[in-house]
Amino acid sequence: MGEHSATGGPRGPGRRLLLAGGAAGALGVGAYATRDTLARWWWRYSGSETPREEGEVDHTGAEWIPASPANYRRASRPRDYTIDRVVIHMPEATYPITLRVFQDAGHGAATHYVVRSSDGHVAQLARELDVAYHAGHRGFNERSIGIEHEGWADRPEFLTDAMYESSALLVAGICGRYGIPVDREHIVGHNEVPDVVRVCPGPHWDWERYLELVRRAAGAA
Repeated sequence: MGEHSATGGPRGPGRRLLLAGGAAGALGVGAYATRDTLARWWWRYSGSETPREEGEVDHTGAEWIPASPANYRRASRPRDYTIDRVVIHMPEATYPITLRVFQDAGHGAATHYVVRSSDGHVAQLARELDVAYHAGHRGFNERSIGIEHEGWADRPEFLTDAMYESSALLVAGICGRYGIPVDREHIVGHNEVPDVVRVCPGPHWDWERYLELVRRAAGAA
């Protein structure tokens, strides 16, 4: 016969049993949640990394001129961070000085690419896999690819046809690789990054022309 209470009725599960069962249930839910989280993020803690070769570039025709490893963080994008933005920069400097600055470990910043004004030549400084410190905003660094364009925001003579066309081809390839829409929500200026006070690429950057060039390049690919 089962246990009875002081009033003579059948006694339900003891308080201790209920507490133990509830705790076990809570642990079970927590364990499932933890297991799910670990299943989704296991590679961040496992040392897993996308294979790469020294000197390999993501954009055909780019020259590999690596930034200092202190100016970017190795990652395995887009596995660990979704890439859904391109950030357009202007360094307020010449092409060779921009490269030297990003190779300086004390600078603390670098972009993925630098485009030369005179002929549109493209240097790649960090793999698209990796998080370059270019936007001044951690979330944007993790989700975006940064491109510097030789010149100064107040000197439109640096905005050559060769630079626009080369950069547009570069961005069309990036958008195609990661499914990024070609629009002003996803291709932005550094001055549009939240919590960042910048003017680049400046008032002379022709966004309408640029996006049309990106769309043409994407359509021809």
